[in-house]
Amino acid sequence: MTPAAAGRRLLGAHTIENGGIHMAVRRAAGAGMSALQVFTAIPKFYGDKTSIKPERVERFRAALAEAGILPGHVVAHAAYVLNTATPDPAKWPRARDGLTKELERSTALGIGAVCFHPGAATDDDRDAALDRIAAAMTHALERVEGATRLLVENTAGAGRTMGRTPAEVAGILERIPVPLRARAGYGLDTCHLFASGFPIHESAAAQAAVLDDFERAAGERPGFFHLNDSEGALGSNRDRHALIGKGQIGEEPFRWLLHDPRSAGVPCILETPQENPAIADDDASADPWDAAMMGLLRDLAG
Repeated sequence: MTPAAAGRRLLGAHTIENGGIHMAVRRAAGAGMSALQVFTAIPKFYGDKTSIKPERVERFRAALAEAGILPGHVVAHAAYVLNTATPDPAKWPRARDGLTKELERSTALGIGAVCFHPGAATDDDRDAALDRIAAAMTHALERVEGATRLLVENTAGAGRTMGRTPAEVAGILERIPVPLRARAGYGLDTCHLFASGFPIHESAAAQAAVLDDFERAAGERPGFFHLNDSEGALGSNRDRHALIGKGQIGEEPFRWLLHDPRSAGVPCILETPQENPAIADDDASADPWDAAMMGLLRDLAG
C-alpha cells in the first residue's frame, strides 16, 4: 500500500480532552490523525440533562478546520453507565434519554457518529433486551434529526452483556424501523472481539471470516473500528485494552485489518493507554504513546 493509499485509512485515537474537546482535536492534529473520538459529556454520568453550549461547538468546529479533520470522521463515545438493555423501570428511561441527549450533542457538533455499549440483560431475557436496546435507539433517532449515525459497539461478552455475537448485533439493528435504519449501524472493537473468543489473531483468513459473519448478519459493514490490543487471553471476556503489540493479539492482526477493504473510509480509532493523561488544559501536545501508536498504524497500513 502506498503512502497515499495508507492515507485513505482514517486513523485516530480517543484523545485526551483536558481543557475541552477542542483541545482533544488539537492533540489529535499533533499526532497526525485524520479521525478521532471524544466524550461530549462526563462518561461516568447519564448526561441525560446535559446540553452543549454554542461557544463549545464553535471552538470544536474551528479546531477541526484548523486540524484538517473532517467532522464526519469524528466519533463520540456515549457514557459508559448507559444500560439500554436493562429491564429496570427506573434505569431504562434514563439510559434511553441519555442516549438521546448524546445524539443531540453530537448532532450539534456535526460529527459522523455516536457509538455506545448496548448494556446487559440483567434478567437473562436476551430477546427482550434486544427489544429494549432497539427501542432506545429508535427513541433517539426519532427525536434528533440530522446526519449523525447511532452505532452499537460489540462487547467483550462478560456476564450478561449484549452485542457480543453477529446475531445479537443484527438482532438490534433489525428492530430499528425502516425509515430510521440508514442512521443506525454498528462498529467493532478488536479487544472485544478477541476477548469474546473470535480468533482474529490466527490468520488473515480467520479474521476476514469473523468480519464476514458480522457483515452478513447485519447486512452492512462496520461504521468504525476500535483498534485495541488485549491484556486478556482469547475468550477471557476481559475488556482490558493494551497498546498494539503489547497484548495477546499482537501487531500482525492489525496489519491484516488495515489491509481489509472494510477498514477503508471509516474511523479506525485507538482506545489504548496514554502516557500523560493528566496533561495541562492548555497543552496541545500529542500524547507520546498516541503518537507512537499512530506511527505504528501508518507503518502497518503501508
